[in-house]
Amino acid sequence: MTKKFTHIADDSPSMVDVGEKEITKRTAIAQSFVQLPDKMAEHIQDGEIKTLKGPVFHTAIIAGIQAAKRTFELIPLCHQLNLNKVSVDIQLKDNLLVEIICEARCSGKTGVEMEALTGASVAALTVYDMCKAFSHNIVIKETKLLKKTGGKSDIGQ
Repeated sequence: MTKKFTHIADDSPSMVDVGEKEITKRTAIAQSFVQLPDKMAEHIQDGEIKTLKGPVFHTAIIAGIQAAKRTFELIPLCHQLNLNKVSVDIQLKDNLLVEIICEARCSGKTGVEMEALTGASVAALTVYDMCKAFSHNIVIKETKLLKKTGGKSDIGQ
């Protein structure tokens, strides 16, 4: 079976028709990493960074959830999904590495990986935005899909 791009029909951009697909429970988990510079260590208390804009990680969690809910407005040709759940977890690891995990779930005809990836990405961007006053040496290292279930092909653990 030859793979084809799903968003091109007759050489033009096209939204995938999911009308004939069955509704299934769909889950996706995405991960982003943000590397904070050493000078940020003095601003961390109890696993959180407190700024004049508010607590960084708590704000990034809210931003990630909002972004996942609005993915269809940000990514052309994405379907609007009725999400059952979006969660964002942020952990400060060794060497000031921030791990962001976003999980999205729905019962629908198309997957939620773009919602999970968008949630993780926007949470990472929010960490950058809220910390850039202290340093611009913040690096958003990677964003990737860890798991996807409920569609034609499941991936991840």
